[in-house]
Amino acid sequence: MTTELGPVVPDSAPSATAIPAGPDAADLLSGVHDRTAAGIAAAVSRRIRSGALPPGTRLPTVREVSRVLKVSPATVNQAWRALAAAGAIVARGRAGTFVGTPPQPPPITAAGRYQRLHSQSDNNFRIDLSRGVPDPALLPDLTSALRALGGENAIDDLSATYLGEPVLPELEATVRADWPMRAERFTVLDGALDAVDRLLSAHVRLGDAVLVENPCFPPFLDLLSRIGARPVPVAMDESGLLPTELTHALTTHSPTALLLQPRAQNPTGASLSTRRVRALTDAITDPTLLIIEDDHSDGIAHTPLRSLGSRLPRQTVHIRSYSKSHGADLRLAVVGGPATFLDPVIERRMLGPGWTSRLLQRVLLHMLADETARHTVATARHTYRTRATTLRKSLTHHGITIPPGDGINLWLPVADEHAAMISLAAVGIKAAPSAPFEVTEHPYTDHLRLTIAAVQPSDIPEIATHLATAATAAPTYRRIRRP
Repeated sequence: MTTELGPVVPDSAPSATAIPAGPDAADLLSGVHDRTAAGIAAAVSRRIRSGALPPGTRLPTVREVSRVLKVSPATVNQAWRALAAAGAIVARGRAGTFVGTPPQPPPITAAGRYQRLHSQSDNNFRIDLSRGVPDPALLPDLTSALRALGGENAIDDLSATYLGEPVLPELEATVRADWPMRAERFTVLDGALDAVDRLLSAHVRLGDAVLVENPCFPPFLDLLSRIGARPVPVAMDESGLLPTELTHALTTHSPTALLLQPRAQNPTGASLSTRRVRALTDAITDPTLLIIEDDHSDGIAHTPLRSLGSRLPRQTVHIRSYSKSHGADLRLAVVGGPATFLDPVIERRMLGPGWTSRLLQRVLLHMLADETARHTVATARHTYRTRATTLRKSLTHHGITIPPGDGINLWLPVADEHAAMISLAAVGIKAAPSAPFEVTEHPYTDHLRLTIAAVQPSDIPEIATHLATAATAAPTYRRIRRP
């Protein structure tokens, strides 16, 4: 029996006398729904991880697999090579192909999407619309909160113990009052990305499919890449994920998790509507699907929070972070959801940092109750909305319409991303390219993400004029869009 994988790769697989009986091709591939190379590799990888295919098991030949799936041998060979590169299977020449050791995550790449998004050349621009961060002038005063806590003898027994709950009871009581669902467990982590990272690491494995919004926040895609998961793009409009697209993705890919931002989505500014929540939750019939919601704009978003957890509380983990409303240096996110999903995160964290500083939690708790801090956040929310609305109106005078959105970002359609970036750079304006946000390699349209947080009203007419010019800028070379 021959294989198409090439030369023998050394491995510790058992000798021929100890080879476990292998499945036939039909049995091995009974759960394959995605007949691409990635889908085949993911399905076989899952069976290896589950123990259904123990080390040393002989696999069917590439020709047998291609015949059963009715795909080309080249597609199967590509999947087999990917599994071999991950250490999941090993080719042993004429003896056949065998299950090796369980696959490990791929090596970490030097530069991910997020690093490409934020280059080190920002100082060369007089106006920076690329950063995705709030206006520092509109954040509450942290020093005021620290002084107030110092006068309240905030350092108590909790500051001298390694034990106790990871979230302050007073903070938990405060967030429970307006949490979007009944949460069985709460914890505090070091920001929204830390929360997403820990949830994915605890519940998603190599080869698993994870549904994401398209376009998507680039760090989410970087995190999925580092654990070897497959991001599956789901198209969206100004009301969030499209139900028909979600249904198709659920049926086709059998995902482990769904990752979304329920309002002020980065980069589009889209927010879920009540009707959309109902349609999306009706489409989700798998009770094991982990839903991760990142509400990164609480406090500065005008749109009411609409959560999938309101209808699917037993499988939704909701993340509320405070970096954009109260300052990035707090590095705090409150996370609430089912114990099934949160307990592994909390227990694993006790073997590392243990908990997020309770002093920082007290700072946040103070600012959530302090009238001055609450007024500052409300002012920021109003200011951001005014700036975004004013820029949208200015763009309409140039024939450019951007759908209504929320938060501090706008998603500007352009004829060509690179030409638009060059056009803006020529007048000293920096914007974020759309490529790091796109899940698909060849999107049908190009965009720029614009962060309006620190834009001054007096600059908006000039900025709109330059944006309009950039939006129609043509490339100096012909680009061929692929389907």
